[in-house]
Amino acid sequence: MVLSHYEIGAIESITEFERGSRRSPKVVVVSADGKFLLKRRAARRKSERKVAFSHRVQERLAAVAFPLPRLIRARNDGPTAVSVRDETYELFEFIDGEAFPVTPAAACDAGRTLARFHQAVLAIDIPDSVPSGTYHDTIGVRTGLNVIPRSISSHDSVVGQEIDLQSVTEVLFDDYDRAASAVERISAADSLAVQILHADWHAGNMLFRDDKVLAVMDYDSCRVAERITDVANGALHFSLISGGHPDRWPDHPDRKRLVAFMRGYQEASPLAAAERQALTHLMIEALIAESVLPIVHAGSFEQWASFGFLRMVARKVKWFRENEEEILEATRS
Repeated sequence: MVLSHYEIGAIESITEFERGSRRSPKVVVVSADGKFLLKRRAARRKSERKVAFSHRVQERLAAVAFPLPRLIRARNDGPTAVSVRDETYELFEFIDGEAFPVTPAAACDAGRTLARFHQAVLAIDIPDSVPSGTYHDTIGVRTGLNVIPRSISSHDSVVGQEIDLQSVTEVLFDDYDRAASAVERISAADSLAVQILHADWHAGNMLFRDDKVLAVMDYDSCRVAERITDVANGALHFSLISGGHPDRWPDHPDRKRLVAFMRGYQEASPLAAAERQALTHLMIEALIAESVLPIVHAGSFEQWASFGFLRMVARKVKWFRENEEEILEATRS
């Protein structure tokens, strides 16, 4: 029913595509006209204004040859989103690429590409109804940290360690509050640049080839906020050392990848002094927020038990807090 709205030739195959969020299912469509990705918008991201705004962003990016999958319009130059049975669907060209190769060169290009994104979207007039807000200084993270000790206390990994769980969440609450307050003080003294953001800049939303970004995907989170929140989130994700059980993840980031990401960004778009001062605090906020919210919603972080994952987060946050000067030095342009 959805594909009947598009002029893509005879359908040859439709295959489930299991990458990405389960709340936004996808299928790969092969037709006489090529290969496409059909996506159903997650319920919380299917409002007309959110879809229209993200599509304006993508069309602007396509106009300046930014690397992204092309949105396919419905037949007869129709809309870029199709509604069927109260669900919203988007069709994109399918791009074959590789996962992040975990190299400084690829991290550098991810930073450079984020700067290109920020520069390209400056030409878009920002509507009054545009989404706003990020992981910075949000009540949702604080509420989540308060809820977690009760919501996961019956889990096998927590039984007998309830007091330790309470202590970890209290420490993370204080760390989040402290980082958010530091950013607010910096912003009050020297306002941080505000613009349209991607707001989900991480390797899972990109395809690579030969250490270069081949395509950036998933514009559902686009919003307006301080641009340094995008940079800090990218710096965190592209320098994170993970793999195996979270208990074995090191406290420190990969310094070479962190330096490379920031160098790539600042070669194209130098940061102001206030933005650099806010960077470490925002990386702490992003690390806590992106760990806490999935645990609140799912009771775990992917396949990892919540308590152990939060302990790992607390270790990393402590390292960032104690090594702010090293991060500042590593990210000088």
